[in-house]
Amino acid sequence: MSDGSFHPDSSLAGELLRATGLNVAVCYQCGKCSAGCPMAAEMPLKPHQMLRLAQLDEREELLSDPSPWLCLTCETCSARCPNEVDPARLVDGLREIALKRDPAAAPRRLRAFHEAFLRQIRRHGRVFEIGLVAHYKVRTGALLDDVLITPAALRRGKLALLPKDIEGREEVRRIFEACERAARKEARS
Repeated sequence: MSDGSFHPDSSLAGELLRATGLNVAVCYQCGKCSAGCPMAAEMPLKPHQMLRLAQLDEREELLSDPSPWLCLTCETCSARCPNEVDPARLVDGLREIALKRDPAAAPRRLRAFHEAFLRQIRRHGRVFEIGLVAHYKVRTGALLDDVLITPAALRRGKLALLPKDIEGREEVRRIFEACERAARKEARS
């Protein structure tokens, strides 16, 4: 628990400011973000509650809660915010902080989906749904989940059988490589 004073070098608010460029103290707890959030009913902590815990420097309570991982990053909260706080970016910042603290912080299925998604983007410059689903299911062991909807999705043309690469695929790969170099450099420092 915080002593009430703001320490920009060590507080969660200060860490969020460095990670996102946003000041969580600007949130005045109107609750509009939570009122519009499509995932609020599924989250133990609503978006405004997560921001309040960040303001209070309740790092352990906030980063051990599953709520930041349930955020869809749909940005409804950010669009509704009358003070332009950008709660979606702050929640994303919370996830970044949690992963720096513990690379296994994200739930296993979420990590598997994230890895599968990025793998498809790196390979094709866009998502190839069947490749994404196959990689995800192998990584999670959820091989038979949703198997009954696959024929209908194929029949309706919702799933392409072959990937379609974008023209700028090499540029996308260079972005991934630059990000990996930056991450390695940051890890060394």
